[in-house]
Amino acid sequence: MNIVCLDMEGVLVPEIWIAFSRATGIEELKRTTRDEPDYDKLMKFRLAILKEHKLGLPEIQKVIAGIDPFPGAKEFLDALRKRSQVLILSDTFEQFAAPLMEKLGMPTLFCNSLEVAPDGAITGYKMRIANSKLSTVRALQSIGFETIAAGDSFNDLGMIRASKAGFLFRSTEKIKADNPDLPAFEEFPEFLAAITAAL
Repeated sequence: MNIVCLDMEGVLVPEIWIAFSRATGIEELKRTTRDEPDYDKLMKFRLAILKEHKLGLPEIQKVIAGIDPFPGAKEFLDALRKRSQVLILSDTFEQFAAPLMEKLGMPTLFCNSLEVAPDGAITGYKMRIANSKLSTVRALQSIGFETIAAGDSFNDLGMIRASKAGFLFRSTEKIKADNPDLPAFEEFPEFLAAITAAL
């Protein structure tokens, strides 16, 4: 049995931190897993900036409320879910993703959680499991699933490489150049056709 594992940000919805960077004018927050392979390092960097500017979860959630999925993302996901089980594997956080999942028709999401103080300050974060995307794909394979995986960032490459078929979607030129053997797509219809062919 197949299960399709998809990244969320950059694939189905815009990058939350980039949207928050634009809303606040804090350029440093544009940095994502497309730029920094070390997720722990990236999150510590982000939390330090939030603390410096006295920004917390309420301010981020206000920006997230105005984010919509990419045009065609929900239709792509609806069509894919008619053909296969689909699991969204993301390094985002429950407190960020909930409204976006509603807009996408409530697909199954595995992600992480934030530690938040009573005043809304983000004091830390809890990863669901180490190397969460790759670990989840391997766990699914251990219980009889064959996985097909897709994403756009450094932290997606492990699950993509470990799967029977893997794809890049709207990735960076550097990641595409460094992984020339991985089929890369920019538009949902072609992306859907490639995944369907691999099922």
